[in-house]
Amino acid sequence: MPYGIIISTSLFDALRFIMPTIHSFAPIAGVHAKILILGSIPGEASLAATQYYAHPRNAFWPIMAPLLQIQVSSPYEEKITALKSSPIALWDVLKSCNRSGSLDSMIEANTQLVNNFTAFFALHPQITHVLFNGGKAEACFKRNVIPGNKLGSITLSRLPSTSPANARLPFDEKYKTWHQIIKLALESH
Repeated sequence: MPYGIIISTSLFDALRFIMPTIHSFAPIAGVHAKILILGSIPGEASLAATQYYAHPRNAFWPIMAPLLQIQVSSPYEEKITALKSSPIALWDVLKSCNRSGSLDSMIEANTQLVNNFTAFFALHPQITHVLFNGGKAEACFKRNVIPGNKLGSITLSRLPSTSPANARLPFDEKYKTWHQIIKLALESH
């Protein structure tokens, strides 16, 4: 008879005890917001800095800076002010979850809690477009938010992830796609 104690029958069960619960940030939205850009939940660099898209290789701020008429190197507070003055809002689909590391693939599915989109859309009825920063944000929104919310004529579009983990597309292609879709959204209403 073998000696020892079986603590867990799977690596997944074992990881459940060491995966930290992480929480997203408050939305950044001005009164004129027409477009809501949604990520899944902040990565480790963003959580440590308490700033959206803080990883130095994330393409979000380099893509958005020209649209917001700021420099990529602008202080975070200036970026937030520019967003609030623009027709673009920023938030995450998930309010909290358990995840080890920064990869969306490491989010533990049964720990996902979504943000309160009913309240957000009530406060921002002029939102006409929701743009997803990558597939995980889109999947979480469609699975957990759409069933409980009447979105009316809000247009949903997925953009290529700005994460450094998304190396399939070069920066120039991400930049072009983001700018085309945002321009179309701004011109549509």
